[in-house]
Amino acid sequence: MKSAVIVFPASNCDRDAATALEQITGSKPAMVWHGDADVPDADLIVLPGGFSYGDYLRCGAMAAQSRIMRDVKDKANKGVAVLGICNGFQILTEAGLLPGVLLRNTGLKFVCRPVEMVVEESQSAFTRAYQNGERVRFPVAHGEGNYFADDATLDRLEGENRVAFRYAPSDNPNGAARNIAGILNERRNVLGLMPHPERACDPRLGSTTGRPLFESLIESLA
Repeated sequence: MKSAVIVFPASNCDRDAATALEQITGSKPAMVWHGDADVPDADLIVLPGGFSYGDYLRCGAMAAQSRIMRDVKDKANKGVAVLGICNGFQILTEAGLLPGVLLRNTGLKFVCRPVEMVVEESQSAFTRAYQNGERVRFPVAHGEGNYFADDATLDRLEGENRVAFRYAPSDNPNGAARNIAGILNERRNVLGLMPHPERACDPRLGSTTGRPLFESLIESLA
């Protein structure tokens, strides 16, 4: 599986994503600077976590206007798999590739800890190695992870089985609507996720429940 990681100014999880991808796929991903015009041929594009452009204006708003995002959007619209993690999820919503927005955490504090989630949709390229209802633990590290959308959008996401991950009811770290932690686009080739699967791929980090997400992609994109 060929992969690429987009690097924005103040990305801080790009190397984490690259390390996880290399360990699991056996191939180094291309590291693509935000000012480049094109993403090299890839089966998967990752928008990593961090604080792109210092989170000025709104989280992800400036990164969504980066030159490289034109090609990311074009490739996503053609069916290439795109994974946005944390800040990457924020960028996907700002770029219009996913509905809704990410607001300030309801506690108005930065949250950095492992959280428990429930796999809500195992029939996607990102989640086929999981079981519906399976409990997983990924770390979170964000101040604006509170997913919000109007009721009609939320109902549509639920009705179309596009809520991929949901925080366990007792472990919602940010106040996200309906405990939503990650969603898919209509075509189901774009996933935005606030918790960090790339930080749950090595037993030395305390969890390997993120590995099946990348293994799902390897199987789906083979």
